[in-house]
Amino acid sequence: MINNITAVATSLLERIAELSRWQKRAVVLTLDILLCVQSIWIAYSLRIGVWVLWDIAVQKIVLACVLLMLPVFVLNGVYNSIFRYAGTGMMKILVRAFAIYSAVIGFTFVIVGIDGVPRTIGVLQPVVFFVLVGFSRVTARYLMVDILGRKQFVGEVKNVLIYGAGITGQQLAASMRSEPAMRLCGYVDDDRRLNGQRLDGYKVFWSGDLRALIEKRQITDILLALPRINRRKRRAIVERVREFKVHVQTLPNMQEIISGKISFSDIRELEIEDLLGREPVLPNELLFGRTIVGKTVLVTGAGGSIGGELCRQIARSGARRLIMLDLSEFALYEIEKELHKLVASQAATKLELIPVLGSVLDADRLDEIFAKWSPNTVFHAAAYKHVPLVEANPIEGIRNNILGTQTLAAAAKAAQANDFILISTDKAVRPTNVMGATKRAAEQVIQNFAGTAGETKFSMVRFGNVLGSSGSVVPLFRKQIEQGGPITLTDRKVTRYFMTIPEAAQLVIQAAGMAKGGEVFVLDMGKPVKIMDLAETLVRLSGLTVRNDANPDGDIEIAEVGLRPGEKLYEELIIGNDPQATLHPRIMKAHESCLSSEALNSLIVSLMNCRDPHLAVKMLKSLVPEFDHGRDNGELEKAS
Repeated sequence: MINNITAVATSLLERIAELSRWQKRAVVLTLDILLCVQSIWIAYSLRIGVWVLWDIAVQKIVLACVLLMLPVFVLNGVYNSIFRYAGTGMMKILVRAFAIYSAVIGFTFVIVGIDGVPRTIGVLQPVVFFVLVGFSRVTARYLMVDILGRKQFVGEVKNVLIYGAGITGQQLAASMRSEPAMRLCGYVDDDRRLNGQRLDGYKVFWSGDLRALIEKRQITDILLALPRINRRKRRAIVERVREFKVHVQTLPNMQEIISGKISFSDIRELEIEDLLGREPVLPNELLFGRTIVGKTVLVTGAGGSIGGELCRQIARSGARRLIMLDLSEFALYEIEKELHKLVASQAATKLELIPVLGSVLDADRLDEIFAKWSPNTVFHAAAYKHVPLVEANPIEGIRNNILGTQTLAAAAKAAQANDFILISTDKAVRPTNVMGATKRAAEQVIQNFAGTAGETKFSMVRFGNVLGSSGSVVPLFRKQIEQGGPITLTDRKVTRYFMTIPEAAQLVIQAAGMAKGGEVFVLDMGKPVKIMDLAETLVRLSGLTVRNDANPDGDIEIAEVGLRPGEKLYEELIIGNDPQATLHPRIMKAHESCLSSEALNSLIVSLMNCRDPHLAVKMLKSLVPEFDHGRDNGELEKAS
């Protein structure tokens, strides 16, 4: 019997859902008229003390109420809302419409009065009518979304916990009601005092009981609704839940949530910065603005990861003119389009954007740029940085990274630019690959320019891997997990430093503000991360298990494929052992030796005319004495 009733109800709901837009409005309007009549019966019967369905007084009330209700509800947009998504927005519309309706009905029945109709009907009927209409909207939403929507869903339904029993978690739960693939099983919170209480009908559990709760409720997903906590606390929570076979996702932090409203679409996968627990340091505004505010700034490699972020932060920091130089037409188009939107906002209304297609190897083009716009500050981020590609194409790597730096620095010096900052890499320290050696050679080029007389202050900033850059390991691992594995890892012992792109760009600009000429600034990258641990964590936080000898039935295998040519197990940031502190807690300074000007210039002239890869690499070894291209991986490990 019950199954038959359910089937009939579901069939009726499906037919209603298939109606056209105007047909649905007609259904809702008809329902409201019926509810209006019903509210009149209830209100009138309560007033006189007996149930009366139809008499002359009821007829007068029905005529007056329906004629007044229709224009008030239509003009206030009651029937413009999407019925199945009734929520706070629709309730606000109803409250406004009923406020006007109540005032009109109250004036009609209480102030003016109608013969044979009790004046209190003007108060009772709107109250009863509002309760009935509100209840109808909530019921319809429940039937259309929670019953029909879930009934029609044919995929796997996930059992979900929201970690964080606060306003953010409550908003997320409300948004999840329209997601048939998600079944909310409750909230989890670190505050033990909330254990057993309910939030919007869902029970709150203490995080200390998480293991038993996951097993009992067969939880598949945990959503972190804790946008206000710092990274250290977030990492502690991630460490706590990573041991369980559940998929963990999170909301962005509050700085990323501009609108202040949380929805299910804001949920994202955990990023490596969520796992590192490193807290950002607020920028020193004096250092940040010295080379930027009111100045013309040139950024090479403007379409790249670091170059693009430098452009964004420069655009927000009061620069007068930003020259974006890049060899890639598409990359330059993308960053220009993005920055034009920024300029159109209040953040950078006075900034002049100048996109320039060109190469740092083109001396004539560079002279034109410096002659026409006279850049005060140059951030040189253009470089070939992918180790295997440069290893396979050493001539192009040498030309772009070394000769390009030489050409650009010469143009900046000739034009008497104030500041020149080279973006370098940790792979320049005791390099074992061509890319790292070319960047160390580029550093020496800048050190050489810094030692000559002139107006330009030459300096360089060295740091490790940035998160989210092209070729970053995290997106690769995620893609491999989505494909069912295996995750390919060069070596289980590999460790790397990591930093977010915005933090790296901020520190680069602040380091430039401290430059006096010749410094090698080194960014504090925090503790190195073991890539194997990172891969295992990403697997577990995806709700899967690692397949290995101890767990042959696991989901994702982690396979070692061997170090790539020239790749190190461990990266370093400083050649010497005496880094010096600076005005910024995360920027160190190193004074490192370089070749004499005569030897350096002689080798660079030879490299300009060299087209033999083997001979070029041999000259590169002379240019960078610590370049050990012949080391094998075992020797690398011992040296580290």
